[in-house]
Amino acid sequence: MNDRAGRRRARRLAIGTAVVLALAGMNGPWLYRFGTEKYHQYQINRPEYKAENGKWEIVDFPEEYRQNTIHAALLRTGKVLLVAGSGNDQDNFDAKKFDTRIWDPVKGTIKKVPTPKDLFCTGHTQLANGNLLIAGGTKRYEKLKGDVTKAGGLMIVHNENPDEPITLPAGTKFTGKENGQTFVSKDPVVVERAKKVFDKATGKFLRNDPGLGRIYVEAQKSGAKYETGTQDNYRIQGLTGTDARNTYGIAQKLALDKKDFQGIRDAFEFDPVAEKYIKVDPMKEARWYPTLTTLSDGKILSVSGLDDIGQLVPGKNEVFDPKTRKWTYTSKIRQFPTYPALFLMQNGKIFYSGSNAGYGPDNVGREPGIWDVDSNKFTKVPGLSDAKEMETSGTVLLPPAQDEKYMVIGGGGVGESAKSSNRTRIVDMKADSPKFVDGPTLEKGTRYPQASILPDDSVLVSGGSEDYRGRGDSNILQARLYQPDTNTFESVADPLVGRNYHSGSLLLPDGRVMFFGSDSLYADKANTKPGTFEQRIEIYTPPYLYRDSRPSLSGGPQTIARGASGTFTSPQASVIKKVRLIRPSASTHVTDVDQRSIEMKFTVSGDKVKVTVPENKNLVQSGWYMLFVDDDQGTPSKAQWVRVP
Repeated sequence: MNDRAGRRRARRLAIGTAVVLALAGMNGPWLYRFGTEKYHQYQINRPEYKAENGKWEIVDFPEEYRQNTIHAALLRTGKVLLVAGSGNDQDNFDAKKFDTRIWDPVKGTIKKVPTPKDLFCTGHTQLANGNLLIAGGTKRYEKLKGDVTKAGGLMIVHNENPDEPITLPAGTKFTGKENGQTFVSKDPVVVERAKKVFDKATGKFLRNDPGLGRIYVEAQKSGAKYETGTQDNYRIQGLTGTDARNTYGIAQKLALDKKDFQGIRDAFEFDPVAEKYIKVDPMKEARWYPTLTTLSDGKILSVSGLDDIGQLVPGKNEVFDPKTRKWTYTSKIRQFPTYPALFLMQNGKIFYSGSNAGYGPDNVGREPGIWDVDSNKFTKVPGLSDAKEMETSGTVLLPPAQDEKYMVIGGGGVGESAKSSNRTRIVDMKADSPKFVDGPTLEKGTRYPQASILPDDSVLVSGGSEDYRGRGDSNILQARLYQPDTNTFESVADPLVGRNYHSGSLLLPDGRVMFFGSDSLYADKANTKPGTFEQRIEIYTPPYLYRDSRPSLSGGPQTIARGASGTFTSPQASVIKKVRLIRPSASTHVTDVDQRSIEMKFTVSGDKVKVTVPENKNLVQSGWYMLFVDDDQGTPSKAQWVRVP
């Protein structure tokens, strides 16, 4: 802890002790509690306190505009896109009630936007044209064991015909050769033709490798007697001739086990000017909980997720071309757990921190490393402490992005584990042999931490819970500012609202930070009362906005190419010490791979500030950015929006 933080803690302790002693003599616990709360409100609203610790405030949304916000993204218009889809509410899903809101944090206006599909648990990222790419979502809600009435599961359909694929409609019946049970498909499936395999040396034909299709099937009737216990081959009813001989199903156990969420293939661009969704070519794979990451060539990589039968997508990753608005598979297979934290590095490769939001085996795709997408080579990065507690951890590219240092924050055990980590881990990817080292610890083990980069190069780390989805009333009402230059945390004002699963944060153009969501499993310590979704939006105003003065920035070009310069006007130009280009966030499930703060070289002449954009296209991806200047006190201006073509 640095000297400033130590002095702040000592001052807080002295004030707190004094008020406790004073109130202790006021005759009675009610008066004590009343006096303590009243004093607390007085204390946190004092100008001196806010200048040291900042302030939290809840935004008063009219009830008809509230929703279960799962995803949020800052648009280039300065407005915030708030996406709920069905909002983790089965009733909304059944009623096809899918919600999106646009909130203007300056004017305070809120607008409902028609939502074409259930974008609950979708993936998203900023595009170069300023639109937001959104891909995936929910096809079917999970059913817990005990709620499942019809035995079902995965059927692998084989096609041994090398001449043509075969299409099976929804409602196709599969009857087991050994068990005699009949199961019905829920969706259509296209099974590609078989592949002829030849001996490379002699050219002699060896065999046909069958084409494979995956489909979810259910028993025709309810009840445990229709479960199967072992693998069986299944005849497909309605097929005749060569189709009947070449096409068959194979399934393992088909049972009344829990059925996971199922994903969709749909993809959209959200236009921030027209404020509407634009349908684009669907993905090749259905995905629920995918990550979207920008590649070196400006195309968008889509990774992981649960597919249309509730299975983890088996490493079949794909790429979206913003020019054609179409998807193509990558040439190689690599599997990750859902919502993996993937970042474009300055050398064009992808860094995987090991952070993820859940779903997937504990021994597949969990280790952090550097991924060359083209060659599929994966180089592991060692040194990660609490390596088995990376689920629901957060990862942030520390400012400035040129340093290429990443911090992994908190996390927990796989699945519904009660384990949580109080570690932060830092890795310098520009080192000769990158490896993780431990950074400052958190006070408590923390799952679902929110982390937002601020324009003064600090990182606001807030919220989370000690247990899975806030079980046992374990939300953490604490906030810290991480200072990269000293590698320390400083305590700041405590948030008013607990945040765990389905929550997130993002930096606003005025330098404040917005927090949304939270989906506690229970609402009490005993875990007996079901939790409710947190619909309140909260704003944190950092200490730097309670100082006496603030630099302003105006004029200048709206577009600056990489390697080029632009000149802006600031009456405070002589005291400008930093210029930062910050990419707007797209946040969900503790995953925000878009945010990055890029150091800009600058010169000052009179009231003019000339800034230069770095040349590296992997450091400065094409798109819209917030341009901030900081004065000699670390106080940032309001942002100017700048496009890098």
